[in-house]
Formats: sequence, C-alpha cells, structure tokens
Amino acid sequence: MAKGNYSHGGGPSTRQLRVGELIRRTMSEVLMRGDIHDTDLNRMSITVGEVRTSPDLRVATCFVLPLGGKNGDEAIKALARNQWELRRIIGRKCGLKHAPELRFLLDDTFDRMDETRRLLDREDVRRDLDKE
Repeated sequence: MAKGNYSHGGGPSTRQLRVGELIRRTMSEVLMRGDIHDTDLNRMSITVGEVRTSPDLRVATCFVLPLGGKNGDEAIKALARNQWELRRIIGRKCGLKHAPELRFLLDDTFDRMDETRRLLDREDVRRDLDKE
C-alpha cells in the first residue's frame, strides 16, 4: 500500500470523484455545444447527471437522461455510436494521461426520488413516523 493512501474501500476516492466531475462537465459542454458530428445526437437535449470512474480511471460510466425522460434508449444508442469521438474529445479537453472507456446508462435518480416520496406519503408510513 502506498504511503499516505488512507482509503478504506468504502467508496470512491477523491481522485475518482474529481475526475468523474471533470468528465461530467466536459461531456455536458460537448453535448450542449453540438461538437459531435452526428445529427441524431445533436438534435437531442441530454443531461449528464453523474459520471462514475473505476479505481484505475480506465472506465467511466456516464449516467445520462434525455430531456423529458423520453427516447432514453435512442439517446444511449446515439452516445454509444459516437463513443470514440466523445472519448477523443474528453481526453483532449480534460488532459488525462489515458482517456477512459465511456459507458452510458440511463439515469434513474429522478425515478428513485419519486418512488421514495410515494413511499413516504403512504398512510402507514406516516403513522409510524408520527409515533416518534
């Protein structure tokens, strides 16, 4: 173990978080400006919610959601089709030694938040919470 490495394996390291946020911002900027040469991708408005990187920073999983949450599969396919161009641009703009392999998944954060709110609004859950 390297000196000064105090990671206990509980979550991502500071470096992973920093690189993930850098990739997220760069990806958002590239998609917003339409730097990719794909008309299908440029006509979509895609939000990049989060980017998680592997511990060795070789793989970056991008959680994306098209505007309105519609046509998610189409957006994922368009991003996957242009993965190499996105990877090249991100590698150049981020200044990383190795541009990570990009993987794309639909961001289900909003769906999970809605489900949590629905569960907390149930009568039996409210009753249990009010007892405390």
